[in-house]
Amino acid sequence: MSQKPVKSREGMIIHDSETTEHLSDVEVVELKPTGDYKKSPVFIYHEWCKRCGICVAFCPTKCLGRKPNGSPFVEFPEKCVHCETCDRMCPDFAITGAKR
Repeated sequence: MSQKPVKSREGMIIHDSETTEHLSDVEVVELKPTGDYKKSPVFIYHEWCKRCGICVAFCPTKCLGRKPNGSPFVEFPEKCVHCETCDRMCPDFAITGAKR
């Protein structure tokens, strides 16, 4: 019968007996924004985006547009009110409209 874990660390489980069992190595990946993101009110992770158009369809101020290949872009940055609807609607978490 296995013991119930009481503490956890990245990639490790520590049991009551303080013996450690190595689960797996945890790789921490830091994503750095590319392009001129400081001027845009919305940041899009194009690597994650599957170009479904949900963010464009649900944007209440219609500040987002679509390129010919279907990927979203900020067409009218002055219209963005940082409502974060694009954040909530994106199934892939590929866009954020949060005010920095």
